[in-house]
Amino acid sequence: MITNFTNSNILRKKASDLIPGGAHTYSKGDDQFPLLSPHSIVKGKGARIWDVDGNEFVDWGMGLTSVLLGHAYEPIIEVITKELCNGVNFIRPSFIEAEVAEQFVEQIDSAEMVKFAKNGSNATTSAIKLARAYTGKNLILRCADQPFFSIDDWFISDTEVDNGIPKTTSGHIKQFRYNDISSLRAQIARYKEDGIACVILEPAATEEPRDGFLQAVRDECTKHNIILIFDEVVSGFRFHPKGAQFLYNVIPDLSTFGKSMANGFSISALAGKKELMELGGLKHDKERVFLLSTTYGGETHHLRAAQKTMQILNLNDYEVTQYIWSVGKRVKDHYNQCAKSLGIEKQTSMAGIDCRPFFLFFNEKGEPDTVLRTLFVQEMIKYGVLVQGLVPSFSHTESDIIQTEEAIYHSLKTLTQAIEKKNVSNQLVGEAVKPVFRRYN
Repeated sequence: MITNFTNSNILRKKASDLIPGGAHTYSKGDDQFPLLSPHSIVKGKGARIWDVDGNEFVDWGMGLTSVLLGHAYEPIIEVITKELCNGVNFIRPSFIEAEVAEQFVEQIDSAEMVKFAKNGSNATTSAIKLARAYTGKNLILRCADQPFFSIDDWFISDTEVDNGIPKTTSGHIKQFRYNDISSLRAQIARYKEDGIACVILEPAATEEPRDGFLQAVRDECTKHNIILIFDEVVSGFRFHPKGAQFLYNVIPDLSTFGKSMANGFSISALAGKKELMELGGLKHDKERVFLLSTTYGGETHHLRAAQKTMQILNLNDYEVTQYIWSVGKRVKDHYNQCAKSLGIEKQTSMAGIDCRPFFLFFNEKGEPDTVLRTLFVQEMIKYGVLVQGLVPSFSHTESDIIQTEEAIYHSLKTLTQAIEKKNVSNQLVGEAVKPVFRRYN
C-alpha cells in the first residue's frame, strides 16, 4: 500500500508558494487530486511513472491524454535525440516544416493547408479568427456539453472563471447541445441576423454522435454559410490516425489538433480549406489575417516527434488505435461489473467512448458526488494506480491492466463499505476535488 508522500508534500508547499495554482496546468493542481497523492513526478516509462518518494504507479492520465504511445517511447526519443544535434530553431524555416506539413495534409482528409503551433488554445483561437475574417461576422456557436476549447477570452468569457475579461466579450458566444440538432437549429434561427461566423465542437468527447448528428451540423453550416470547426485537439489521432472526422465521415471547414499528435511533445495544428487558411498567408489581395506566428511553432525536434508518431499510427492496419480502444473497453467493462457485483452501480459507473472512458459518481439523490470520486482516486493511489479518467496508451501492458483491475475491485469495495456505513467523508483524508471552472476557490 502506498501512503508515503513526504517529499511530495515538501514540493507541494514550495510549488503553491511559487506557482499560481501550484502547477502550470490547472487540471494538474492539488484541487484535482486527493491529499494522499503524489505531487511531483520524476520520470515515466511506458505506462508507469515514479514520484519523488520513489513510489511507482500505473499511469492512466498519460500527460492529460497527450501521450498515446507511452512515456519515453523509444522510436520517438530516438528521432528527437538525433534532431537535437542539428539545432532546433533558426532565422528561417527548417526544411522539416514543409516536410511534416506535406505529411499532415496527406494524413488528414480535410486539410488542404496546415499551420503548426505549440498548444491547442492557439490553434482553436486562430480558427475562430479565420472564421470571423472569412465571413465578416462575429458570433460563435459552441457546444455546451464540452468543457474546454481555449484559454483565450472568446471562450473563458463564457465560463464561471471570467474574471479579468471585459463583460462585452461573452456576448459573442452562444451555446447549443451535443447530439441535439434542434438546439443548434434554434440558435441559428435566433441569431443568424446578428451574424454567425462559426460553429465549434469536438466531433466526439464524452459520447459518440447519434442519428447523423454531425452530418446534420455540417448541413446546417453549409445551408447558412457558417464555418464549421472541429476541435480535434483531444480526439485527433486518439480516436483514429486520420481524426474523428474520418471515423464519423464528416468533413469540417477547419479543424485543430494537438495532444496525441507528437506523443506528449508540444505541437498543435490548425488545418482546413485553402480558401480560408490562405487568408493568413501572403498569396492574396484581401485584407490580411495575422493568423499564427509562434517562435517555437517550427521547432525541429518536436516536428520530428509528430512525423514519427503519425508514421507509427499508420502501421499494421492502425494497430495502435485498435489496441487503445480494446484496453479502454476491457477496463470499463470490468469496472461496471465490479460495481454491479458490489451493489453500487447506482452510485458509480464508467461511461464514455472506449478510447477515453471516464468515471461517474452519484450520491443518494442522484447528484454528482465529488467526495465519493475523491475517495475512489485516493484508494486507487494506495494500490499504485493513478487515475482521473482512463486514458489508454499503446504501452499499457497486461500486467498494468491486471494491477488496475485488482485496484478497482479493492477500491470499489472500500467505497461500498463506506456507503453502507454512511461515512464516506470520514474515509477521505483532506478535501474533495473541485471543478476547474468555478468562480471562487
